[in-house]
Amino acid sequence: MIQIRTARETDLEAILEIYNDAVLNTTAVYDYEAHTLEMRKQWFRIKEAQGFPVFVASAGGQVIGFSSIGPWRAWAAYKYSVENSIYVAASQRGKGIGKLLLQPLIKAAEELDMHTIVAGIDSTNAVSIRLHERFGFKEVGHFTQVGYKFGRWLDLTFMQLMLKTPAEPVEG
Repeated sequence: MIQIRTARETDLEAILEIYNDAVLNTTAVYDYEAHTLEMRKQWFRIKEAQGFPVFVASAGGQVIGFSSIGPWRAWAAYKYSVENSIYVAASQRGKGIGKLLLQPLIKAAEELDMHTIVAGIDSTNAVSIRLHERFGFKEVGHFTQVGYKFGRWLDLTFMQLMLKTPAEPVEG
């Protein structure tokens, strides 16, 4: 049975393993170098300090996926916009875990009074694009040849989900 829960610092080694697999073997992350455990700890501390959740999927006591939201852009006027990330262990892909990890992100974004969630997805990742579409995300942009990895140019699709929150947005 798969459980979804809030991540703990003790999950970071498993999260790192999943993330580094994505970096080294997929185009889900437009980076070349594996991250270190210290980098993942810093990432986790920043998420906590900013009040953004990290969720994990676990089965049999093992972390098999994780998801998070965080700032979309750094400027103040973007304070109601977040970007989501979902990663599933290679051996667990295709089992509906991404769906289980996306649901709590949307709920958390609403609880945090966010207005929109943005997803940047490699354009060849049809599975992730379909997943986001199932939750109401719409394609809002397609950037051609913005990344280069594995000896080829990569296109990036941006998708967006509009939320009904906040009830009363404010500046400042």
